[in-house]
Amino acid sequence: MAEVEAADFETAIAECGFGLFNVFILISSVPCLTAMVFSAATLSYVMPSAECDLKLSLLDRGMLNAATYAGMIFSAIPWGFIADTMGRRVVLICGGWLDGFFVLCAAFSQDFLQLMVFKFIDGLIICGPFAVVVSYLAEFHGKKHRAYVMLFVGLSVSVGAMILPLMAYCLLPVHIFFNVGQLQFHTWQIFIAITSLPSLLSGFLHMFLPESPKFLMSQGNYNKALISLQRIYALNNRKSRDSYPVKKLTDATPDRSDVINNPNPRRSRQERYKLAKKKFCDGLMQLRPMCSSPFLGLSIQVYCLHFCQIMCVNSVRLWLPQIFATMHTFRIRGMNDTSMCAVMDHNTHGRPIDTKSMEEECDIVASGSGYVYR
Repeated sequence: MAEVEAADFETAIAECGFGLFNVFILISSVPCLTAMVFSAATLSYVMPSAECDLKLSLLDRGMLNAATYAGMIFSAIPWGFIADTMGRRVVLICGGWLDGFFVLCAAFSQDFLQLMVFKFIDGLIICGPFAVVVSYLAEFHGKKHRAYVMLFVGLSVSVGAMILPLMAYCLLPVHIFFNVGQLQFHTWQIFIAITSLPSLLSGFLHMFLPESPKFLMSQGNYNKALISLQRIYALNNRKSRDSYPVKKLTDATPDRSDVINNPNPRRSRQERYKLAKKKFCDGLMQLRPMCSSPFLGLSIQVYCLHFCQIMCVNSVRLWLPQIFATMHTFRIRGMNDTSMCAVMDHNTHGRPIDTKSMEEECDIVASGSGYVYR
């Protein structure tokens, strides 16, 4: 293979080919994509069991379902700024570890407020790795494979959405209860703790992967970008890094490798604050084209379409476990009216008041039969 003295990103990544490195990075992305599904939908499977222990009203259940999404909304722009200034790899590693930690904290929750706060933080954190992992995957593949990578992302999300109800079917009907000091732990808390594993695994696996060469080039760090590409080439082709045919990278961004790798003397706190503020303002300015002609009208259409689509999907998905659990309770108690109106009326007003009746209904709801349609 002839040497290419200078090449842009697309040419350089195409020279790396597709091989062992690409397989590993695809496998590493699966836990992150699965963690996103788990964060958004875990509580919908937990609440038919947890509502008795936490004494949840219908409003409480709605707020718990909304808490994760509220965190995602608040953190969307800050995560984009961090990913574009500090890099994709640091977001995937730190975000994975932090999200796993706060999901474990949610598993330790003893009341409604604690659970809602930790799930809000869960959504606040998982938004970053999920958004970044898609860009991260695309930036490690050339045009030839990039479209298939996006199909793989969709497939992984669907697999995660399939694994969660299977886990709920296997684990939630099992009766688990124990005390650790003054803390009480039930089956649903063990279930939440298990859902932290994908986030922790994602943070661990991405520690072995390099920074995105596309990001490094956008920052003007061509030396590290070339090293990253050489590593990919060596793993994919079973050759030495020195045999990588591209010896120089070109891009619209000026080469700042010497400045980045040999930083200036320590800046004062005020100078660092001004620099961070300038970068944040520059990041916000990138949103300006979407809010002005000719993109404003198209942006509003896309946002409304996406909003309606997500609202319709989640309105059904997040409440189905609760609806099915209530229908199963009706069937066990011999009630004939299993209409949606009867189910909603039961969830809103018809919960038993005395402790004995509540414990009996909780035992019915926790049964594995509620996950099987007959």
